[in-house]
Amino acid sequence: MKKIATIIGARPQFIKAAPLSFEFANSDLVEEMCIHTGQHFDENMSGVFFRELGLPKPAYQLDIHGGPHGQMTGRMTEAIEAILMGDRPDAVLVYGDTNSTLAGGLAAVKLHIPVIHVEAGLRSFNRNMPEEINRVLVDHISSVLLCPTSAAVENLRNEGISAGVHQVGDLMYDATLKLTPIAVKHSRILEELSLQPKSYGVATLHRAENTDSPEALRKAIDFLAHLSGDIPLVLPLHPRTRQALARAGISVAADRLKLIDPVGYFDMHVLLSNANIVATDSGGVQKEAYFHKVPCVTLRSETEWVETIDNGWNRLWSQDEYRPRREIREYGTGDTAKRILEILRSA
Repeated sequence: MKKIATIIGARPQFIKAAPLSFEFANSDLVEEMCIHTGQHFDENMSGVFFRELGLPKPAYQLDIHGGPHGQMTGRMTEAIEAILMGDRPDAVLVYGDTNSTLAGGLAAVKLHIPVIHVEAGLRSFNRNMPEEINRVLVDHISSVLLCPTSAAVENLRNEGISAGVHQVGDLMYDATLKLTPIAVKHSRILEELSLQPKSYGVATLHRAENTDSPEALRKAIDFLAHLSGDIPLVLPLHPRTRQALARAGISVAADRLKLIDPVGYFDMHVLLSNANIVATDSGGVQKEAYFHKVPCVTLRSETEWVETIDNGWNRLWSQDEYRPRREIREYGTGDTAKRILEILRSA
């Protein structure tokens, strides 16, 4: 049995980890040890996801959050390194493109522990994004690179990476198929917010490029306020964005832009599945909008999920029109976790 240390710390990683952790727990191949960095620590951003997604309790809870990128990543790397030196797993598995991802990858590779990267090969080609730096660096130190799409495989090939590369589909689609029926059964968010299906939109806003400067934040809020003139928008407000609004002295004056606290996985998927439109700067929410067949506007100048635009379900906020809508078959059929387990069986 292989001992794998899984590094997670942020909402999207909890979602991706759920279906794979389930497969690990029900196999005789993997003993999983979960390390939660604490990058997302708020109850509404972390605790509720562990409960709703059925994630195992982390073996280690580091409670590292806040501060500049270098400081956060350095503190995480130091703490993860100490754990890995003591437990010596056979491999370290990281998800996506956060500071937790980079810290886990760096700590592992320096100890000569193989790195498994889920969501390898994604590129926005915008090096001003911290997430782009994280994903590029982790790809180049990983031994097993699990790509969601053929575009991701091609990106790696263009950077000279071909060994250990596998196209597997999207774990978030696995989670959506499995958990949305449960979400519909348990969530009362529509009743609580007095919403009717297909009569509103959902927005999210948290990326550094939209929140780190008052000018960028005002532009994003103004865009959402304008969009809410066509349809009411529900905006679950990320703690970072709430703090940035307060620092910048920006008030949200649009009556039809409703700010609420962050919501759990179940409530978010009920909101998304019943929405008429989604506006977001989140990579995960772009995909989740597609999974529920809801058109999306991305509040960025580029996206790593290019197939959502190519197939007409998404557009950048600088674009005017959607393309004809087609199915995106590369995300798989809900079997990505099983495919990853088989790859690790032979790795």
